[in-house]
Amino acid sequence: MDASPPPIILGSTSPFRRNLLKKLCIDFSTAAPDIDEQALPNESSVELVSRLAFEKSIAVSIHHPNALIIGSDQVASIDQQILGKPGNRENAIDQLLTASGRCVTFYTGLCLLNSFSGRKQVRCETFRVHFRSLERHQIERYIDQEKPYSCAGSFKSEGLGISLFERLEGDDPNSLIGLPLIQLVRMLGNEGIQIP
Repeated sequence: MDASPPPIILGSTSPFRRNLLKKLCIDFSTAAPDIDEQALPNESSVELVSRLAFEKSIAVSIHHPNALIIGSDQVASIDQQILGKPGNRENAIDQLLTASGRCVTFYTGLCLLNSFSGRKQVRCETFRVHFRSLERHQIERYIDQEKPYSCAGSFKSEGLGISLFERLEGDDPNSLIGLPLIQLVRMLGNEGIQIP
C-alpha cells in the first residue's frame, strides 16, 4: 500500500499566489512565513529572491515537519535597481513614471522544500515587461483605479495593469503574478506529485 503524499503548504498569505496555485487542482493549505525580507549588502536580485523563497520555506517548516513547502518571493528591477512594493500612491506613481517606455525585469524566486527529507529545489524565474510610454495623468488614473500599493512594480498584470504594457517576454506569465507554475509542476514531479 502506497504511503499518502505529504501535505502541500504554500508559505504565503498572498491572495494572488493562492489563486495561482489553485490552477493546479491540488489540495494545499497556506501558512504565513515570518522572516526579515531586507536585502543583504551587494545582494543581486536573483540572490535576494532565491534566498527569501528558501527562508520562507524554512520558516514554515518549523511548524510543518512532514510537508512539501512552497516559498516564493519577487522583486522588480530597472537597470539592476530593485523596485520594491510602493506602499503608497506617490511611490507607485514614481515607480510607473520611471518604468514608462522602459523594460522592467521581474525576478521570482521559487523554493520547494521537503521538510521531512530536507531536500530543497530553488529556482529563479525571469520575466521582462516592456512598458508603453505613459503620461502622468494615465498613470494616476490607473493607480487610483487599482491601488497596486502591495505589488512589486506598482501594477497588477492580471487586471488593468495589462493596459500599461507594450509587450511581455518570458517563459511563464504566472511568474509575473508571483508564482512560476511551470517550474513548480516540475519540482512537484521530482517529489512524486504528478499534475495532472
